[in-house]
Amino acid sequence: MQASFQPAAALPRPTATSQESAVRAKPGPFAREPGAASLADPDDGPAVRLLTDTLQEATRRNASDLHIEPVEHGWRVRLRIDGVLHEIPPPPAHLRDAFITRVKVLARMDIAERRVPQDGRLRISTSPGRVEDYRVNSLPTLFGEKLVLRRLDALPADLSLDSLGLDPHQRETVDAAIRAPHGLVLVTGPTGSGKTLSLYCFLNLLNGEARNLCSVEDPAEIQLAGINQVSVREKAGLTFAVALRAFLRQDPDVIMVGEIRDEETADVAVKAAQTGHLVLSTLHTNDAPAAVARLIDIGVEPYNLAAALRMVTAQRLVRRLCTACRVPAPQSAAALRAAGFSEHQLDGWQPYAARGCAACHGIGYRGRLGVHQVMPVSDAMRELIVASAGTHELARLAQTERVATLRDAALARVRDGSTSLAEALAATEVA
Repeated sequence: MQASFQPAAALPRPTATSQESAVRAKPGPFAREPGAASLADPDDGPAVRLLTDTLQEATRRNASDLHIEPVEHGWRVRLRIDGVLHEIPPPPAHLRDAFITRVKVLARMDIAERRVPQDGRLRISTSPGRVEDYRVNSLPTLFGEKLVLRRLDALPADLSLDSLGLDPHQRETVDAAIRAPHGLVLVTGPTGSGKTLSLYCFLNLLNGEARNLCSVEDPAEIQLAGINQVSVREKAGLTFAVALRAFLRQDPDVIMVGEIRDEETADVAVKAAQTGHLVLSTLHTNDAPAAVARLIDIGVEPYNLAAALRMVTAQRLVRRLCTACRVPAPQSAAALRAAGFSEHQLDGWQPYAARGCAACHGIGYRGRLGVHQVMPVSDAMRELIVASAGTHELARLAQTERVATLRDAALARVRDGSTSLAEALAATEVA
């Protein structure tokens, strides 16, 4: 049966009862947390029961995102698990509108508005003492509204440096950089590579009574006690740069900027790092040396950058092989050398590949782990930055200073059996 969209005026308006209702878990009613909805009773409507089942499936499979997508002849629901989207059995087409409306009501979004994107937040009590948070975004498409629910509770609870998967030398370098009294520390990589989580781990290590820590994010995804967190609200004029300037009047010790996007934010961040503050931020670049060129392109003067920059890390996430079903995958010596292994690394081991079992839901992977390039800024590198050296020159110097590349880090994970060769090569492919 094909789904048909009702005009906005014909949609059911949320009543006080529907606004206050909560989606309650099937095992029975639970005490509501402040501001949290609960999962619906079994006697609620089919759309509500479908939402209950979908959210519980996302939790069971530890999905990070849910995609509710209208298509020409119905709709589909996909879960992002370990960075890859997987479609779940297609839901009944006639429940599409009611399902989307239900999510928007719970997320406090305008159900009558379908012409522009909207943002909302959803808190759901799924079991006694457990509350899950979702960030909701709607987008009008050709066949109706698409919703994406970011499951914030999918973020790991362990925010220690050990959880990042750094090797001992990298961990020592990172620890020294973030314990410094001032300077700029950058984490780079594409969207979804775990940059923000790394910054949270840095903040968590520094968090304590003796320091004033401030962060501005878009939006704040993890609430950390003891840290003054601000969410960007551009419509109200609260941008990264505005928040940064306000922080500097709040006697900060450590400042976290969710992302450096423009010249104004970059300029304030660099100057703050030069005037006695430790500044942590992220940047979108392919590797660590490219961060220098990116900041100079944005408008930062090379001599200011050289004085402020203390360390740059680049990172990717690779899927972790399921240890219950991984299988040996012998490769020829020529193939391993082509991948980047040196001759002395070829003896005495073999790579593993994914197979799939009940424990990993047939995927072959369970969870993800980070691979990192950690580049401290040495005096020789500062000289190159002042001279406006290119990315290739910086990369050559980093290699001379024994900074491992992202590919090197990924291949180390292949060698210890944590991931497959195919996964490592895909995550660190050079454009």
